[in-house]
Amino acid sequence: MRIPCPCCGLRDRREFTYYGASVFLDRPAPDAGLEAWDEYLHLRDNPAGVTRDLWYHDPCQSWLEVERNTVTHEVLSTRPVVEARA
Repeated sequence: MRIPCPCCGLRDRREFTYYGASVFLDRPAPDAGLEAWDEYLHLRDNPAGVTRDLWYHDPCQSWLEVERNTVTHEVLSTRPVVEARA
């Protein structure tokens, strides 16, 4: 699989570290109840199809949100996490 890095261009997947679903960015408030924290930490979808994931590009030290299809391995889009949060 090849992933287009916004800084470096099209790169091999081995240059990246997979972190997980981009819902990690939606961390509950520190005073959120136990149910919110339990859901955040333990309950995740594992869809077959289009997902948004967090990947770290080791050479340029950038965090990216990668939209990809888990069935076909097609990468649909990438963007820096700072833009994804805006």
